Amino acid sequence: MFFKNVIPGSTSRLKVVDHTETSGRHILENIVKKINVSKLGKVIDIGCGLGYDLSIVKQYYPGAELYGVDFGSWNADKLRSLGIKPIVINIENDKLPFEDESVDFIISNQFLEHTKEIFWINHEVFRCLKKNGIFFMGVPNILSLHNRILMMLGYHPTCNQLMSAHVRVFSKRDVVLFYRNIGVGFCKLEHFYGAQFYPFPKIISRLLSKLFPTMSVASFYCIRKVNEYKTEFLEWSKYASLETNYFTGHSEN
Repeated sequence: MFFKNVIPGSTSRLKVVDHTETSGRHILENIVKKINVSKLGKVIDIGCGLGYDLSIVKQYYPGAELYGVDFGSWNADKLRSLGIKPIVINIENDKLPFEDESVDFIISNQFLEHTKEIFWINHEVFRCLKKNGIFFMGVPNILSLHNRILMMLGYHPTCNQLMSAHVRVFSKRDVVLFYRNIGVGFCKLEHFYGAQFYPFPKIISRLLSKLFPTMSVASFYCIRKVNEYKTEFLEWSKYASLETNYFTGHSEN
C-alpha cells in the first residue's frame, strides 16, 4: 500500500515521496529568473539527460545557445527537438569544446556524484565560464536527516550504496571547504539551498527543506566566478599530495 517495487539503490520505495523534488528544478527556475540580464549567451548542462534543466533556461531566455553534455547520444534527438545542441564526450578526461571564458551559465545537476575526476571537471567548468558567470551545482547530501538516522543505527546511507551508480559523496561543509580552499581567488559561493526532505510528501518536504537545508536529501549551490581562473584545480592534487591518480590533462607530444 505504501511501498512500490524498485531496483535497490535507484529511488525511494515510498509512494508518498515525490522523487522529482530531488532534482530541485524549482530552485533552478528561481535562480534563472533572478539572473536579471537582458541576454544570456551560452548555457551548458553537464550530464543533461533529457534536457529538463536547459528547458527551464529556455523559458526565460529563448535566445540563449543551449548545449547538453553527456557521455552517450541516446537522448540526442530529444535534445535537438528542444533546441539543445547535444555534445557527446567523457567529461572525466575530455575538454569541453568551448573557448576560455566563453560561457555564461553552467549546470551540473545530480551528476557529480557519478564521477571521480572532480578536479578536472571543475577545471573545465571554470576555464569556460566568463567572469561573473554562474555554476549551478546540485548533488545528493550524505548528511540528510534520513542518512544521519540510518548511519546512527548502523545502516549505510542510501545515496552511496555499492550497488548504485554514485561514487562520490557531498555535504555543505565539505563543498564550502573545497571551493574556499581551491577557489578562494576566483569564485564565490553565493547561495545554498536544499530540496527533498525524506520521507515527507512534497508540501511538507519543501517547507522543511527551507527551514533545514543542510538536512535535505539534495543540496544546491550557486557559485559565481569573480576573477580569472588559471589552473588551480589541476594544481591542487599535486600541491596536496593526494596520492591518487587524478586526471590532470593529456600530455602534449
